[in-house]
Amino acid sequence: MSTQAEDDVIAQASSDRVPVTPASVEAFGAVPEADRAVAGRTRQFDTARLSKDFAEQGAFLYMEDFLAPEVTAQLVHSARALLDEVNRNYLPGHKQGGSVSRHTIDRLAPFIAELYRSKELIGWLEKLSGDKLMVSPPDDPHAYALYYYTRPGDHIGWHYDTSYYDGRRYTLLLGVVDESSCRLDYELHTKNPDVPDVPGSVQIPPGGLVFFDGDKLRHRITPAAANEFRVSLTFEYVTDPNMRPWRRFISNMKDAIAYFGFRQVFRQMIQRKGAGQ
Repeated sequence: MSTQAEDDVIAQASSDRVPVTPASVEAFGAVPEADRAVAGRTRQFDTARLSKDFAEQGAFLYMEDFLAPEVTAQLVHSARALLDEVNRNYLPGHKQGGSVSRHTIDRLAPFIAELYRSKELIGWLEKLSGDKLMVSPPDDPHAYALYYYTRPGDHIGWHYDTSYYDGRRYTLLLGVVDESSCRLDYELHTKNPDVPDVPGSVQIPPGGLVFFDGDKLRHRITPAAANEFRVSLTFEYVTDPNMRPWRRFISNMKDAIAYFGFRQVFRQMIQRKGAGQ
């Protein structure tokens, strides 16, 4: 973190940072039980209507207010606590920003992993998508990850969340912190020749949700300005957890170069393989 502007933003954002451990949450408040918190929210929604909207928009849904306030507060707390773990990357013309992979989250922010595996959440997403959803394999660093936009120009260019799995991969994007002008720009129906493309743009507030089929939605995050701070959380669910070896290699290289670093991606993979021997 080299620029003075970024240092100022990070210092302000992390001023209340404490380790996310059972002993430390007493002053912050009890960590909510994920299934109960999700169920308390989803039962308030017209899921049948939302599922229809999802289908009509080509496997895309935006909700400004999804998470329970106590869940959002815990995610904000975790995101600020993990600032020192951020791995920054720069790909000219495409991407600039920071990331924290599921492997680090597993060690330091277990509530995020609990929320990702919530049966209530997965069941509700299945009703929206009409697909049977499974969690990503344990060696996938993208299964759940935090993305940080803390320097001027942090962004990600137009892309699809391409699935390297044999089946489909759905992305659940949750707003965590948004002290920025960044927007999610998107284009619907780009893979459907029978329907005109529909552009859109949203600014995702803390607790907001975007759910989509990664292979169908063309999207980007617009650049951050000076002294801005944004954190988002993504969950990836699959319809088939199998991946062919050559696709696994491509996926690992992409994750190592563009997101989490070679040490995170390949060390975790080697450790998991060794434990299974």
